[in-house]
Amino acid sequence: MKRIIVVSDTHRDFYSLAKVAERHQNADLMIHLGDGYEDFCRLEGLFPNLKRYCVRGNCDFGLSKTVKLAEILEYGPARIFYTHGHIYEVKAGLDQLYQTGLDSGANVILYGHTHIPMVDYQNGVHLMNPGSLGQPRDGISTYGMIDMDNDWINCHIAKL
Repeated sequence: MKRIIVVSDTHRDFYSLAKVAERHQNADLMIHLGDGYEDFCRLEGLFPNLKRYCVRGNCDFGLSKTVKLAEILEYGPARIFYTHGHIYEVKAGLDQLYQTGLDSGANVILYGHTHIPMVDYQNGVHLMNPGSLGQPRDGISTYGMIDMDNDWINCHIAKL
């Protein structure tokens, strides 16, 4: 089984991010969905073997364009489209994000920005927002996990 840890919106709460990384040191990789790029960079010193991927969010100021707003990652049976979400106006609805993910051929679409955890599955596509580690809307810090094998994918939310 392969495992991907998905975090978002750490907003300078490095302690919570490091706690998740420590809890899942054996994960295959970690994806940060923005608004905490500096936090995410600090993990390299503590967990040098953890493969890390990230996009920038609307509060990741001063980053160069080398850190993109959206990316695609192919891993196992998953083709993952991941973004912070603000450029797709996810606070107003998920239609634009979902369509962009479909157009990219993704079977997993990840986003943050709303600070509200959510998992959905429709028409063969997994959609997940891991919530926020640093500023959760409901006061409960959450992150996401994607577990997969050769022919199945399962997305779920975990509490810190």
